[in-house]
Amino acid sequence: MKTSINPLKGNASYKELSFLMIVCTLTIFVTSCKEVKDEYVSVSTEEKSVFLSGKQIPDNHFLGDETCKTCHTEEFDKWQGSHHDMAMQEVNETSILGNFNNEIFKSQGVTSRFYKKADEFYVNTEGRDGKNHDYKIEYVFGITPLQQYIVKFPDGHYQCLRTAWDSVKNKWFDLYPDFKVVHSEWLHWSRGGLSWNTMCSDCHSTNVRKNYDEATHSYDTKYAIINVSCEACHGPGKQHVADVEKLGDTYKPSGSLKMTLDTAPKDLVDQCARCHMRREQFSDNYNFEGTMLDHYSPQLITERLYHPDGQILDEDYVYGSFVQSKMYHNDVTCTNCHNAHSLKLKFDGNNLCTQCHLPETYNTPSHHFHESGTDGAQCINCHMTGKIYMGNDFRRDHSFRIPRPDQSLKYGTPNACTQCHEDKDDQWAWDTFKKQHGEPDYTHFSDLLAPGITRKANALSPLTELVKDTIYPDIARASAVMAMSNYISEETVNNLLSFLNDESPLVRGASLDVLSEINTLDYAKAFLPLLKDEKRSVRVKAFFAVSELNEMQIPEDYKVVYNKVEKEFNTYLKINADFTGGRVRRANHYLKKGDVKSAITCYENALELDNLNNIARTNLANLYYRNGNMVKAEEAFKTIIRQEPNFGQTYYSYSLLLGELNRIDEAIVQMEKAILYAPDNIRFYYNLSLLYDKLSKFSQAEEIIVKGLKVEANNENLLYALAYIYSKNNQVEKAKNVTERLISLYPNNPQYKTFFQQLSTAQ
Repeated sequence: MKTSINPLKGNASYKELSFLMIVCTLTIFVTSCKEVKDEYVSVSTEEKSVFLSGKQIPDNHFLGDETCKTCHTEEFDKWQGSHHDMAMQEVNETSILGNFNNEIFKSQGVTSRFYKKADEFYVNTEGRDGKNHDYKIEYVFGITPLQQYIVKFPDGHYQCLRTAWDSVKNKWFDLYPDFKVVHSEWLHWSRGGLSWNTMCSDCHSTNVRKNYDEATHSYDTKYAIINVSCEACHGPGKQHVADVEKLGDTYKPSGSLKMTLDTAPKDLVDQCARCHMRREQFSDNYNFEGTMLDHYSPQLITERLYHPDGQILDEDYVYGSFVQSKMYHNDVTCTNCHNAHSLKLKFDGNNLCTQCHLPETYNTPSHHFHESGTDGAQCINCHMTGKIYMGNDFRRDHSFRIPRPDQSLKYGTPNACTQCHEDKDDQWAWDTFKKQHGEPDYTHFSDLLAPGITRKANALSPLTELVKDTIYPDIARASAVMAMSNYISEETVNNLLSFLNDESPLVRGASLDVLSEINTLDYAKAFLPLLKDEKRSVRVKAFFAVSELNEMQIPEDYKVVYNKVEKEFNTYLKINADFTGGRVRRANHYLKKGDVKSAITCYENALELDNLNNIARTNLANLYYRNGNMVKAEEAFKTIIRQEPNFGQTYYSYSLLLGELNRIDEAIVQMEKAILYAPDNIRFYYNLSLLYDKLSKFSQAEEIIVKGLKVEANNENLLYALAYIYSKNNQVEKAKNVTERLISLYPNNPQYKTFFQQLSTAQ
């Protein structure tokens, strides 16, 4: 017997699958711009409130540190020799710290030899073609705890060697000793992952112009001053010096300088954040106009960048963790702890913290439960745990959090207790914590965010609560918005639409990011007002969100602003074109406009930059299929499987393609591999059961659904598919039993009641 209800109805075919449309979360730095004439064009206050001039500041407006020294000797002396001063230097006997006396270093099968020729420094190491070549060292980068070395390629690419000098232990070392990188990979030192032009220059030099030529994939990068000079932070000094010379003793600050004693705490953090932040760039160049969010947007708390509770995982450059903290929200700023010019801490040990926190309350064993004077009694070891990056660079987490061993038990997050007491486990830490402090009587944002980041069931409600409550940090609220993409429903979409009006630009931007991935014109009217948003980064996201609208569909009162934001959006695409993610973003823009052919070209161009980027290749495979090119689609999936044979999702996607081509036996093989490598993905069991059903292999279809139900006992799709298979094969009582269970679990779905009535009538 067959009923009239088919669980395949409403189940997207391969052809209808939504595309990933993911932009890489790699740091996207600095600007591609044209040289401009020697006048810095200003704009009116009215224009500045929304649209900024975008003009590059001429180099001769930066007068150099020696000019600053004439009046600011004390500040100059503190700055000289600092990490900012030594951020980048030309090569000479004094600046170079590494051993270039014909020194040999081997790592990951690559042999490098460091040597001198006359007064020049060289390395012989593996290049882009996988063979060893001689490279001249052009610049040194940094000073301690490591120093990197930069070489130049003929196409204007300046590349940072993967082998660096440990300036503490005085030895060569591999930045990534446990990570094998093939010469053809984007992460190889000679390619994008260690490109000075894009990954380093904007923050290690002053007034950088990236000058990237997409057609030739080449650079002509320029800067005004080689290092992080006074004017890198305070802005060009030309106007300031002219005012001082003109007014003398009657001089009063005119606002031409940035990061002064009058700068508000949070504004100061934002201005420091330009370089101390993992970020994406939106402006053609940084010219000190507007605010941080007019030029950049920080990476949010997401998987692979942060732990689910917001603790640092990958490099975040401090800002992303600091703005999570109570310190930041109570107007503590960078210079409360760090000297603005030497960058050194203002006090040693716990004296730094007791500037604000009463020593008799906090710097005592009754609070920290450790013997005074020991490492365990140091505030930072409990509240600022850290991690080693780049091989030897220990950086502390600036979120200043209370250890939470209970979250370690729930989500696998680290905690300070077991990081120090390595012989103990998280349960011991939690039991000890409760004995000493009791259970937390407060809600930290991580209590609401971590369930959603880890995709726990019923996490939508706490995520929504987090976004709505402005007591929590904006970065956490925006991150909760992103996590809501794991729980898309009508309720979710309605909440996201309301968040477009949130007071936080980070929340507005994140809401646009999530909603714009839902390919529909239904929300376009809600996106249009954000074309007038006060922050450029939000306006650009809004333009991407309305990409599906053609010019005829833009309301008359939005056409002027639409055209202005279109220029900002095209600039955003241009400056990020030397990143795979930037080219993917352009592809997705074409895709939203319905231009599949151009989208395919952009994805192919993206893979020219990084042939191992299989997120882009997966999207490209989908597009090949959508455009009717089955051969290229299958070839793309096979390439991904060769490169990443343990990634279950690829086998799933490939299986769906084979199913659409009616190669069912082959599709079954691929779906079985998907389950082998990703046994917790319920969708794989569901689709495999449908494939077996298509071949009328009832017992195998039933068996695989039962296996899936062992992973998730009350999964709605699996239960419905099982009921359907039972009914199709005349096992009506079994079908009714499963359907009754569905009605009990999901009483608001009338389809199950209808199905049960059909089963009863059929008997």
